[in-house]
Formats: sequence, C-alpha cells, structure tokens
Amino acid sequence: MAQSLADLTSAGARRTLRFFPESSQAEREELRATARELLDTHGEKVLTGLRPAERVMWYLASEGRAEDLVEVVRGQRRDPGGFHVTGARRPRLVLPGLRSLALPDRITALERRDLKMTAQLTSVEWRGDDLVWGGYAFVANLPRPSGRVGRFAVLKNAKTGRLIKLRLRRTDNEQATVASKQALHCYDRTGFEVVVSARRLRELAGRGAGQWFLHIGIPGPGGIHTARVRQRDAGTAGHNQVRHLADGTRLVVGFTKNAVSITVQQPPVEVESCTVADGELVLVARARSGAEVPTAVSVVEGDVEGDTEFESPLTPLSSSSGSSGSSGSADAFRRYRAVFSLDRLTANDPSGIKSRPFKVALKGADGQDREALLAEDFTTGRYALARGRELSVHRDERGRLMLATRPVRPVVDAMTVTAAGELLIEGTYPGEAAAKKKVVLRHGTRMEEKELPVELADGRFTVRIDPEAAPQVSGPELPLCPGRWYLFFRAVDAWDKSRDVPVTLRPEQVGELPLGFSGPQRVGGQPRAFTVDRREFDRIFIEPERMLGPDEHGAYRQRILREEYFQQQRELPLRDAVLYLSLGGKQCSDSPRSVHEELVRRGVEVEHIWIQDAGLPEMPPEAGVVGWGSRAFYEALARSRYVVVNTAIGDWFVTRPGQKVVQTWHGTPLKKIGADLLGSPKSNPAYIASLPHSYRQFDFVVSPNAYTTEIMSRAYCIEGDMFESGYPRNDVFYAPDREERAARVRERFGLPEGKKVVLYAPTWREDQRHASKLYKLDLRIDLAAAQAELGGDHVLLFRKHPKVHGSVPGAGRGFVWDVTRYPDIADLYLVADVLITDYSSALFDFAHSDKPMLFFTYDLEHYRDTLRGLYFDFTTRAPGPLLETSEQLVKAVRDVDAVEAEYKEKYAQFKRDFCEPGDGLATARVVDRMLAGGPHAAGSTDG
Repeated sequence: MAQSLADLTSAGARRTLRFFPESSQAEREELRATARELLDTHGEKVLTGLRPAERVMWYLASEGRAEDLVEVVRGQRRDPGGFHVTGARRPRLVLPGLRSLALPDRITALERRDLKMTAQLTSVEWRGDDLVWGGYAFVANLPRPSGRVGRFAVLKNAKTGRLIKLRLRRTDNEQATVASKQALHCYDRTGFEVVVSARRLRELAGRGAGQWFLHIGIPGPGGIHTARVRQRDAGTAGHNQVRHLADGTRLVVGFTKNAVSITVQQPPVEVESCTVADGELVLVARARSGAEVPTAVSVVEGDVEGDTEFESPLTPLSSSSGSSGSSGSADAFRRYRAVFSLDRLTANDPSGIKSRPFKVALKGADGQDREALLAEDFTTGRYALARGRELSVHRDERGRLMLATRPVRPVVDAMTVTAAGELLIEGTYPGEAAAKKKVVLRHGTRMEEKELPVELADGRFTVRIDPEAAPQVSGPELPLCPGRWYLFFRAVDAWDKSRDVPVTLRPEQVGELPLGFSGPQRVGGQPRAFTVDRREFDRIFIEPERMLGPDEHGAYRQRILREEYFQQQRELPLRDAVLYLSLGGKQCSDSPRSVHEELVRRGVEVEHIWIQDAGLPEMPPEAGVVGWGSRAFYEALARSRYVVVNTAIGDWFVTRPGQKVVQTWHGTPLKKIGADLLGSPKSNPAYIASLPHSYRQFDFVVSPNAYTTEIMSRAYCIEGDMFESGYPRNDVFYAPDREERAARVRERFGLPEGKKVVLYAPTWREDQRHASKLYKLDLRIDLAAAQAELGGDHVLLFRKHPKVHGSVPGAGRGFVWDVTRYPDIADLYLVADVLITDYSSALFDFAHSDKPMLFFTYDLEHYRDTLRGLYFDFTTRAPGPLLETSEQLVKAVRDVDAVEAEYKEKYAQFKRDFCEPGDGLATARVVDRMLAGGPHAAGSTDG
C-alpha cells in the first residue's frame, strides 16, 4: 500500500507548512528541501489522499514558490478546505482570490474523492399514509448542481441492488449552509423533500422482506454524485418508526448503520401483550393462520452469551382458533401464551440505580431465536417490585419487546403549553419513589443545572418550566441558553448526580414529538421558540432556538454580515452610544461593568448597549442588549461612538474615525501569554503574528500595574498606548458602599449569617478535556471531607472558570454553592472571607482586599514546566501557602488566622508589586481618558 505524504513527513515539517506565513527563511528552505526530496523519491502519488488545497500547498512548497504559498495558506485559514470548481467534464480547482495562480493540471485536477458529498436527513413525517423525508444534500464546494439532469432520489435494495425512483422536490434549507461550517459557499438551495407514496409503500411490501436504502443523486462536474442519506442524533430524523400495513406487513422506517432505510418485515408471529398478574409475567403471542409457531419464549438476563436464561413453552390459549382479538372481534389469529414466575425473574435483582435488562426471543422448533416483534396494539406497562424498583415492559424504536428491572422511573404522559408560554410536563412517579425528590434540568454539554419546582400528588408529578426565567441552584433566574436540557429527579439530600433518575416519555406518545412552542414575552424582544424532542428513543429534552436568526447563523452568513452589512453601517453617522463586551458576551461584569456604572453615575447622556451571547448574563435594566453575531451587534459595533471591551473583537474589525475603542483586558498575567509562548508546544504563530493588528484596534489598553504593562506590551505586541490606570473592576475594593453591596449579595444568595465564606476560583487546564473537546472540571478537593470538617461554620462558593464544563458535587446541600453563573465575580470577592485559587489572575485582584488567600497548586510542576509556564517563581512570592492535597487545604482553611499572620509580610510585598495603583479611582481615570477630546468630555459644549 502506497504511503501518503502525511506518513512520510515529520510533525515539524507539517507545522512549518501550517504556519508558513510566519516561518523563518531557514524553516522555509528546510520545508522546500523536504517536499522536493519526497516528491523526487516517491513521486506525486504521495499527494494522493490529501485535500485538494493541501496538494497545492505541498506542490508550491516543493517548487520553492514562497510568496504563492503564503497567499494559499492565508486563504485556507479564511476558508478551510474551500475552493471553486471549474470545468464540467474535467473539473479543476480554483482557489478563492487566486484565479491567476499558475498550477499544472495534474495538481488542480479533481477526482470524485475530492468532491465529497453530504446527504443529511432532518425530518420524517407522515402525511396521511404517505411517508415524507426532509433534509439536504450537497457536494462540497459545489453549491449549485450542473448539467441537464436534476437531483433525484432512489431506494436501493441492499441485497439485489434494484432501484425504485422516488419523487424529490427541491426546497430551501439554511441548515445545510450552517452545517457545512464554511464561509465560502451558500448551500441553502440544496434542501430536499422526498415523498414515498402509500402506493409505493404497498409496492415495497409486495416485494417481500428486505431492506431498502435512500440515496440522493446530484449532477456535477465529472458525473453524478450519489450518497446514502444519513440520520441525525435526535428527533424524528434520529429514530426508527414502525408502520403497520393492513396486510400484516411491518415497515421499519429508520436507519441501519447510520443510513436512512426502509426495512420490510412480514412476521408470522407477534407479541400481543405482556402483563403481570398474581406474581406471574404472562406473554401472549399471536400467529397468523398457517404460520409456523415458535415453541417457547426465552428471557435472558443481559445480552451476553452465558447469562441466566429463563424459558417457558408457548401453549395454545383455549379459544385461540378463530378467536376474538383485543378489539373483541373475530380474527384469523391463533394465540399462545408463555408464563414466567416473577419471583424467579427478579431473584437476583440489584438494588439502587442499576437497570437489569432482559433479552426476549421467540424460539422456533429449530432452536433458533427470533425477534419478539410487537403487534400494533401492544401496550407497554410497568409493575412495582420491592425496594423502590419496577419491572418495565417496554418497546424499543424498532418495535421489539424489551424487559428490564430498574429503579422506579418518572414517565411523562402529558405536555402542554400555557398561554403565558410556560411548559407543563406531567407524568407518573408511583409509590414512594418520588418522596424527598427534586427536579433538576441539566444542560447536555455544559452540565449547568437548574432546580425546578415540582408538584407531587397521588403518584403523579407536574413540572412547570419558564424557559426565560429558569432558577439556578445558586444565583439569579436566567433564560435557558441554547443546547439540549434534560430532566432528572434527584434526592434532595443527594451529594451529586450519580444517582439521578432520568425522566422518560411513555412510548405510546413518542409520536407527539417534536413539540414546538413560543416562550414568554422577553423584555425588549420577541418570544423565543423552543422545542421538546427526544434522544435514545424516550429521553426527552428541551431545546431553545438559537439566538441568531436564519440570516445571521453560521460561518457563511457571519462573513456576509462582516463584509457587507457591517461595512454599510460604517458609512452611517456615529450614535452617542457605548457598546460593552465582557468575556465574549458571556458576562455583564469586570471593568466594562465598572465603566458603565461610572457613566451612569455621572449622568453622561449616552445610550448603553451590552453584547450578550446565548442569553447567559443578566443585563442592567437601563441598557439595550444585542446578541453576539446578530445584525444588531454589527450595527452597534459599526456606529457606537464608544466601545469598551475586555477581550478581542476580531481581526476583521477596524476602528472608524471618531470612534473610541477601549481594551480594559481581564487579568494580571502569572501564566505565560501571547508571544511569550512562542517556541512552546502551546504557541500559535499565526495568532501571535495577528497581535499587532488586533491591538491597533484600540485607542488605549488598560493596565493594572507596571508589571503587567511591561509583559503585555511585549507579549501582545502592543504598539499603542498602555494606560496604567489600574483595573476599573478593582475599584470595588475601595468603594465607600462595599459593605452594603456585600450585604445585598449575601441576601440575594441567602448565605447563612455567622458563617465564613470561602470562595474557590481555579483556572482551567488545557489538557483536561471532555470527549466533546470542552474543558472539564479538574476537581481535586474532597468536598465531602471538607463539608464534614468545615460545614458547621463555613460555606464554599465554587466559581468554575468560564471555559470549564462540569457539575459541582454537593452543590445545593448547604455547604457548596455553585456560583459559576453569577454575573460578576467582583461581588463574590466582597462577600468572601478567604480565597482559594491556583494560577488564576483572581489572586492579583483579591490581593486588594487584604483578605487571606490559599493556593491549591496540586499540579504546580506540570503546569509550570510543561503546560503553560509562569512569569515568576510562585513558590517564593505567593502571598499565601501552596498546598498540594485536599487535606492540607481543609486544614489551612480551618487555621486561616495563623496562615494570615504567617504570610503577612509576603502579602504586603505582593501588594506593593502588583496592586499599585490601588486607590479606587481607576474607573474615573479610564472614563476621563475615553471621553477626552470628544463631545462628552467634561466641559464640552458639543452634542
């Protein structure tokens, strides 16, 4: 097998190519020599398997065409994998903005493998007896089909290859462009609707058992591109559906190996009922006249060979021949039953939260197992067992019988929406299982949790959800941010989520989803849309619509807004407005909040506008709000006279004449940043090269101290002014009303009087990630032990870093308070008696308080020497003890007065080094500087 270029090149060479515009002359020469040698030795076959643009880059590298390669690499950063296609019969690649780039045909020629096709299902519905599939299909970098032949859809038999042509109607589907995750092409017109008529379905049934896959064909350069349509992970486009026809045929409309299919089944025997009575599980099966009848029913604990098996013979029911069915009318079925002792089935049932599944099969005379397929009128059920457990008689999405013993589960059987836009979810939760339980709404990826009020009565529950004001475990009511929110019941005294009981949907009602509804009216905006849908057959979730509109969502539309709409808005007059951005719109906090409050205090006549991302932070009532990436965001950014930010805006942004843009930044650096990481594994030369331009956007950059001024000027390549005013956010430590403000915060949280408040605010670890690539909580404190030792006279406020996702054990139990979503950490500093942190810049801010600090640096050597690196020797300059274990940390909290005395001199020196200026006037200095020379400057008569 031929080796690819990726197999033959070093990581260093690939890194040089990735960062070629920033590479040194020596690195470029080395890359050229490497590429030339590889092509001379192995031939251009080593380029096989690379993406088309990568082929171009390696070719240019081998030819030493450095200037052309720089342009190609920069273009691919803008549009990764993007290109245009020319030539109907012999397609060729053309790179965006580089049409004049001279390349040989053998490099630009596109094979079918270079034009990858996506075919995605987004919906399944029934219109009467017609099956309707909706979705989108496109060939990458070919937004419009070519040729005389239109798009088409066929069903292809998996065994014979026979094709059945279907009716396809082209539709608009902006999800296609969004899902492509690229900014070059618009795929909106690639939607499809495929109808399989009732006649076609009967035709499939008439052909007998078999499996048929849905394929979409698209004409394009080089011929017809075809692909199987793929399923989604949720909703109707992610689950199988069973359709029963009048002749007894079952159609499983669903998926096989992630591909959309119709499976035709003609089962001679189906399970009609499965019930429990008088200590016995009774299964009734029905067979069609003339059908071979299974001899027994097998119930196997688990699904692994060797597990415990229970078997019962199928015996005829006395009135089976020509008997009446469940409807009471005569039918052509013969009925048989199998009986199992419930005591035997459940003899080894585990306690607690574990489920114990059983595999059910019908055994034929030949000893072979056959699937226990369910009749159309089969009804699921559940039956109480001892110790808070139940036997579930269930079905899966393919209509097969499922048995399991499990803890008693809450099962939803009704969902309604009130006139006010609240969602009511009702269901059964029998016995004592619901006693002393609360309802938790948990985000599927962020792991953020809300605690919802629940009404429990007569074995039923009712949960009322206001999706625009969902209560947090600790903190204010906030809208549900985008993503999937799942429901669980949890014991009120549970320590963590490990014993949560999921809320599921009654199988007979899965057809009621998706349920769409409009939420409550929002202040200053239209009601948002929400959807209730399902995963894993019966796990329901609530999903808010994305905050951006159809003309704003996705990389392509964001590019259009930046390049066209934003530029148009820049031509309009400036507005007397201040636009605020804190941590990418995820908070209303930090120095931008301080500047806002100072302008309000002074009565400066300007409009205040905050940028909000995903509906997360609370916003000041007097301020307008624009969503990050919305048209209103681009308009406000283009026309606001003043812009105050503490993070980057984007390389595309350029300050316009008359506009003042202030970068307050958000921390004193202990861990290395920017260009100071150059040469380390964590460095990004492209990002570092962009820093001079990024910081030219700002009229001035705020610095908290001389130490930071020197580091930021160098590390962020700042050519303009660094304004060493101190951080406005730290004025809170010197404010005359700080005690009153702290009292309000304590009251808002309901913190118990007389208890010491410990704030834990660690930073994030780049090497601690979930499978989803999100950063996970690296929890090393034994919170249970901490509560046992400190819970009588302390509370612990746990503040996760904004990048970290994970639930906090023990939150809501009185000792641990998850305050991650509280809008501003400055308020938490005021109520805290002690700060626990690690390498976070929080330590530099909290030092203004003169209150003790403890440093939980369990990974100091790894973090300092491998992960990030530190600017100074933390072991000698830290204003508090560096602690390695949870036991040491808890002891230090208990003995914090002694710790404070021991580190008094180091603390004082630390303040002299990092907390000057520290007079409470930083905000005033920043606002004066921002307004100077403009229409709102003190004494100005303009405007």
